[in-house]
Amino acid sequence: MFPAKQDAKAISQAEGNETVSEDVPAIAGKRGAKPSGKPTLKTIAQMTGLAVTTISRALNNAPELAQDTRERVQKIAAEIGYLPDRAALRLKTGRTNVISLVLEPDEQIYGFGTSIVSGLTEAMRDTAFHLVITPLFRNVSPMEPIRHIVRNRMADGVIFSKAESFDERIRFLLDNDFPFVSHGQSRWPEAHPFVDFDNEAYAYGAVQRLVQKGCKKVSIVLPESALTYTDHLKNGIARAANEAGIAHEFASDVTLQSPSDAIRNYVMKRSKRPDGPDGWVCASEVSALAVIGGLNEVGKTVGVLSHVISKQSSPMFAQFQTGAETVREDFVMAGQQLGAQLLARIGGADPAGLQFISAPQFSWEGSAT
Repeated sequence: MFPAKQDAKAISQAEGNETVSEDVPAIAGKRGAKPSGKPTLKTIAQMTGLAVTTISRALNNAPELAQDTRERVQKIAAEIGYLPDRAALRLKTGRTNVISLVLEPDEQIYGFGTSIVSGLTEAMRDTAFHLVITPLFRNVSPMEPIRHIVRNRMADGVIFSKAESFDERIRFLLDNDFPFVSHGQSRWPEAHPFVDFDNEAYAYGAVQRLVQKGCKKVSIVLPESALTYTDHLKNGIARAANEAGIAHEFASDVTLQSPSDAIRNYVMKRSKRPDGPDGWVCASEVSALAVIGGLNEVGKTVGVLSHVISKQSSPMFAQFQTGAETVREDFVMAGQQLGAQLLARIGGADPAGLQFISAPQFSWEGSAT
């Protein structure tokens, strides 16, 4: 990606180039010759005979320039390995043209990170911004990478997931007026940008489906209690179960962050009891596989003696032929929304207008209704 239009003059000056009128071609150097040393805007100007400001606008896809001019300049820039001087841009404008995505290792392993990145890069296509992945290592406070990014101005905006009800990352970013979008909501009174899936509607619809299947008691393995969407899931489960007049429970001793074996063993233990649930709502594919494994191990064949509804974010889950029914959560689309919201926020948009909640679509993939 190349620098934004509003930064073109700043970059040319920061690189040590004089601002040249776009109507006057650059004279120094031999036109068409590939220079030695680090290529700059002036380098491309010398090779093309165009003005430095015209080069900057061409690299930024300025629509007022002819398409063939833009393509010629961009082709030469790619051939000689031109890269904008980010340090100079930051010193001159205070901008980095970088968006940082904070990811935990587990999020990448489970495919969440790959899908989010795919959507983000699509949203950033044809912009001046680059995406940088900032890892959140195990046993490190989620605040550490956020503080590092903000205090060192490592990016113009940041995206992170697993929003908590009173998330200190959100509080810190709000207090510092630093652009961000969270994947998930919070309960802070100030409006802030977020992208979320309607987990309460998902849980409510999943329980309704289990009731249709004849289930008399439903259960769910919840995320950690601090996460906002935990309450959303609990509200949906309880409301649908109460309306249908069936029993419900929330799994104890395990959460979505527990090892799969721990979830599997818990399900086996509960299923052996006479008051065990016969319907399960799963908030992730990984937990669903553990639940299904536990049910099948004790003879509660899924789709026959027990029923499972799970979120599905990748086609891989269907390959296991689990007998579960699924509701899609589209993380690629979430990534696109996260990118669009953050770009708008960096551009000065009102946070209250940058909130998106995706509604579940109950098509019941995986088996007939």
